[in-house]
Amino acid sequence: MVVFDTFVVLMPIVDYVRPVEFRAPPRPSILIPYPVLCFGSIVLMGIPMFCLDRSLWAVTALTSTILLTFMVRSLRSGDG
Repeated sequence: MVVFDTFVVLMPIVDYVRPVEFRAPPRPSILIPYPVLCFGSIVLMGIPMFCLDRSLWAVTALTSTILLTFMVRSLRSGDG
């Protein structure tokens, strides 16, 4: 929960309160921790779901994989 809360607090600061362009040109000091917090929180929330209901966990895993795939494709093509 702490990882997700950290991401939720950081997100409006980076995107709205004090907008920081970190995608182009890439700023690794923000570009690395920002998605790590985002996807780390998804993984950490998915672990209990894996134990409770694997079919719901599979949906989360699938949609997260699709999201990551399209994000990587977008960054590689220069659209990210």
